[in-house]
This record gives sequence, C-alpha cells and structure tokens, in this order.
Amino acid sequence: MRFLTRKLVQPGDLNAGGTLFGGRCLAWIDEEAAIYASIETRHRRVVTKSISEINFIAPAFQGDIVEIGIGLKTIGKTSITLEVQVRDLTTHKVIVNIDEMVFVCIDEDGRPVKHSLSK
Repeated sequence: MRFLTRKLVQPGDLNAGGTLFGGRCLAWIDEEAAIYASIETRHRRVVTKSISEINFIAPAFQGDIVEIGIGLKTIGKTSITLEVQVRDLTTHKVIVNIDEMVFVCIDEDGRPVKHSLSK
C-alpha cells in the first residue's frame, strides 16, 4: 500500500461532534482512488462502481494530518479493484479502512471499455 496524499483536517471538515465528517473523508478517498485508478489503467475516464464495507475505526480531529493509502488488489478487463486505508500521519493509527473499491473504465457514452492493462 502506498500513502500518496495527505490532508489537514480543518474546521470545515468536522461533524457536529467535532471530529472528521465521514462524508468529507469519503470524498477525499473517492477522489484519490479515482486518480490512482486512472493512472494505473492509463485511462482518463474511470467511475466508481462499488465500495465494500467502510470501517470507521478511529476519529480524526481538527489539526490532524491524515494520509490516504491505496493498494492494487486485482485487475479485470474493464475494471480495477483497490484497497484503501486512511491513517493519522504521526501515529499511523488507522482511521478508515476499505477492503475493496472497484473502478470501471468507460467511453464517452458511459459504456465499459478495456483499459491498457487488459489481457
């Protein structure tokens, strides 16, 4: 797993309880994973097909720096499956864990197409 992106948890990222809002964290994850999938498949258009169970393990607080790690699990003809983890930069305590995120390469009409890693 490679940790490529870091985010500073700011006041606008917090929920009513004063911790990182899950929706904000998921937006960060989806964006980073889509970029990773696009680079790996060498295909500009990728869309999120599915996300397995999302495990929120620990909170993050204002001022924390979190990092997003992504690992390649499997490659299909039109898809790529990734694993994702968000952790605290300083302590490496896991904040969020996602076992599988599936992205599909699509054409300009939204139909699945083979990517450059297809066999």
